Amino acid sequence: MEPKKNPKADIGKNSGLYFVIGLFIVMGLTLIALEYKSYEESLEYDFAQNIDEDLDEEVPMTEQIKTPPPPPPPAAPEVIEVVDDEEEVEETVIESTESNEEEEVMEVEDVEVAEEVEDVDVPFAVIENVPVFPGCESESNKRACFNKMMQKHITKNFRYPEIAQEMGVQGRVSVMFTIQKDGSIGNVRMRGPDKNLEKEAARIIGKLPKMTPGMQRGRAVRVPFSIPINFKLQ
Repeated sequence: MEPKKNPKADIGKNSGLYFVIGLFIVMGLTLIALEYKSYEESLEYDFAQNIDEDLDEEVPMTEQIKTPPPPPPPAAPEVIEVVDDEEEVEETVIESTESNEEEEVMEVEDVEVAEEVEDVDVPFAVIENVPVFPGCESESNKRACFNKMMQKHITKNFRYPEIAQEMGVQGRVSVMFTIQKDGSIGNVRMRGPDKNLEKEAARIIGKLPKMTPGMQRGRAVRVPFSIPINFKLQ
């Protein structure tokens, strides 16, 4: 039987040669790979330059330590003078300050002690001599006359404020004032249900005449006094 293919086209004819050549190439590459070595790049460093810079720096000189001077020697003790027992020593005599009965004692004149005057307020109810309202000088009971004249003065000068009447305001106003040491009226204060009523009460008290001041222990004093004023609508 004749072969159908061309003998020249037979690829298995030189297969042994190709195998040997391929094996040789593979072994060569393997050998080259095993023998290949890599080296790190070395860093060049100039040691001489650093040494020169260190030598050029100025080295500080240590200061000389000054030791303090030694303390002065202690002072020599004072020389104590020794006195013989036979030598007389003057003694200091201390005179007594106590008085002697034989000595004459100087008489001292009587010393006048000035009495301190206290500026106090004495209430009307406890004062020795009450303030005298004008017209009560000849009355024996000046306290009762004072109260009577006060009521007469309020009735005479009383006037009901029109605005309070229109508003229907009424009530009691407590009035407090002080009869001064010269008999004048001062320190007037009011307390009531309405400002208009208080204002009218202050007007009435402001019309009080000057009085004879109250006396306590023979001297004039301030006398506080209080009285109610009633405002009532009819």
